[in-house]
Amino acid sequence: MNKWKTIVVGVDGSPGSRKALTWAAAEAMDHGANLVVLNVWEHTLLPPAGSVSVSERYVPDPSQATAEDLLQIIKEELGEEPPVLVQPRVKQGRPAKVLIEDSADADLLVVGPRGHGGFAGLVLGSVSQHVAAYAKCPVTVVR
Repeated sequence: MNKWKTIVVGVDGSPGSRKALTWAAAEAMDHGANLVVLNVWEHTLLPPAGSVSVSERYVPDPSQATAEDLLQIIKEELGEEPPVLVQPRVKQGRPAKVLIEDSADADLLVVGPRGHGGFAGLVLGSVSQHVAAYAKCPVTVVR
C-alpha cells in the first residue's frame, strides 16, 4: 500500500456522511494516514434590521455547537479511541468550496453521496458532484 499523509472526509451528520467517515477511517488505517474530519456550516442570513423577529441579544457563533456535534459523531462512529489520528475541523463557508480548498493538502477526499439537503432520489448531491469534478486530489464517494 502507498503511504499517504492525509485523508479528508466531509461529515454533516447525515447517514451517508457517517458511512463515509467509517470508510475513510479504515482507509486511513490501511495507508497510515491522518484523518481530517471536516464539517462545514453555512452562515444563514438574519432578517432585515428593525424586524421584530431580530433578537437584540447576542447570537452565539454556531461553530461551537457544531464542533461539539462533530466530536459526538466521531465518537459514535469510531469509538472513544479511534484507530487512527483524527483531526476534527469545523469551518464556515459553502461546503463544496471549502472541501475543494482543503483537498489541495490531501491525498484523498471522501464524501457521502448526499447530505441533509436535496432530494432523496438523487444518486449524488450537489456537494459530492462538485467535489468529484473540482477537487485537487482523488475523491471517493461512499454509497
